[in-house]
Amino acid sequence: MPWVLWPPAVCALALVVLGVVGLLVRSDLSRFPSLITSTSSLNALKLSLITAGLSTVASVLLGVPLAVVLARSRARGVRVLRAVVLLPLVLPPVVGGLALLYLLGRKGFLGILVTTLTGEQVPFTTAAVVIAQTFVAMPFLVVSLEGALRGAGDRYERVASTLGAKPWTVFRRVTLPLLLPALGSGIVLSFARALGEFGATITFAGSLEGVTRTLPLEVYTQAEVDVDSAVALALLLILVAVAVIALARPRALEGVRS
Repeated sequence: MPWVLWPPAVCALALVVLGVVGLLVRSDLSRFPSLITSTSSLNALKLSLITAGLSTVASVLLGVPLAVVLARSRARGVRVLRAVVLLPLVLPPVVGGLALLYLLGRKGFLGILVTTLTGEQVPFTTAAVVIAQTFVAMPFLVVSLEGALRGAGDRYERVASTLGAKPWTVFRRVTLPLLLPALGSGIVLSFARALGEFGATITFAGSLEGVTRTLPLEVYTQAEVDVDSAVALALLLILVAVAVIALARPRALEGVRS
C-alpha cells in the first residue's frame, strides 16, 4: 500500500471519529441511562425503527424494479430519468419535503384526490414519515443496484434468453442472484439513511410526539430545551446506526467475498 495514502486516510477517519468524540466529551454519562429511557425518547426511538423499516421495505419493492429498468433499458430518455431519480441525493431534504407537501398536501393535486377518496390527509401522519424517508432513502438503493448490474454486464441474461427462458424467469433466476450482494448493501444504506432523516420529515410530516417525531426530530427538539438530553439522544442514534451497519454490512458483503 503506498504510504502517500495514509495521511488523507487518517484525516478522513479523524473527521468522522473526532465528531463522535466531541459528543462523548460533552455528554453527561452519569445521566445517560435516564435521559435515553424517558417516555418521549423511547417513543421517538420506536417510531424511528418502525418507520425506517417500513421505508426500507418500500424502497426495495420500488427500487429494485427501477434499478433494473435504468440498468437494462435501451429506451430513449433513460439518462434523464436517471437524473430525476437521483435528485434526492443532491437536493436538500427540506426541498424534498416541500415537494411532497405540495404533491400530497391538502392543496396538492394528488393530495386532493387522496382526501376525496379516503377522507384522510397524508401530511402530518406516520404515513407521511414513511413516504418522506422512502423519498430520500430509495435513491441509495437504486444507485447500489444499478452500479452492480452495469458492472456485471448482461451476458448471463442474454445466454438464458437464447436458451428459451422467459423474461420473468431470467429476472428471477439470473438477474436477482446477481443483485443479492449489492441488494444487501443497498438495504443497509437505505435503512441507515431513513433512520437519520430529518429535513424532509419535519417539513412534510411535522413533529408530533408519538406520531411523527422520530429520533432525529427528538434530538432537534431537545436541543432547544435540554442540551444534555439532546447529546444523549444523538449518541443513542449513533449507537443504533453503528449496530445496524455492523450487523448487516458483513452479510451484505458475503457474496463479494465468495
